[in-house]
Amino acid sequence: MLSNVIVLFTDFGEVGPCVGQVKAVLEHDAPGIPVIDLLHDAPMFQARLSSYLLSSLIDIFPPDVVFLCVVDPGVGGGRAPAIVTADGRRFVGPDNGLFEIVMRRANERSFRRITWEPQDMSASFHGRDLFAPVAARLAKGNEVASEARPEEEAAAYIGRTILKRSFISIISVTR
Repeated sequence: MLSNVIVLFTDFGEVGPCVGQVKAVLEHDAPGIPVIDLLHDAPMFQARLSSYLLSSLIDIFPPDVVFLCVVDPGVGGGRAPAIVTADGRRFVGPDNGLFEIVMRRANERSFRRITWEPQDMSASFHGRDLFAPVAARLAKGNEVASEARPEEEAAAYIGRTILKRSFISIISVTR
């Protein structure tokens, strides 16, 4: 059974240093905890579209898995960092719509805004500097400073087409 595992879902791409830097932080902060590369070519800068894709890939994982998810076009901006718990699975990443479909489909869910901040945090790489240390702490069974926040309605996306790739490939959100 997969427990104490961190699963990565990003739009970083397969080439370049970003994934390696995040994994280095995870190994430093949670040595020996396995890291699974689920996807690194999520639709770039498209959090809501990536939300649909993320929700379609999580069912093979048991509860207690920590997902580190970064599709964050607003990094350094006004969006809050979040910990979402959905049917026992924990998701760490930006509050920008990325967890919307996961939350909507979950029977049990909670949403917490991360209040902890590292001493040194770049303005443009919260995946490495903020979200990776938080995911590592959760995977080790430690708590992270956060505060509860009421769920926000996602009804505006019900029934909308969110991606058209060709005449025969359309993804829509129906619940």
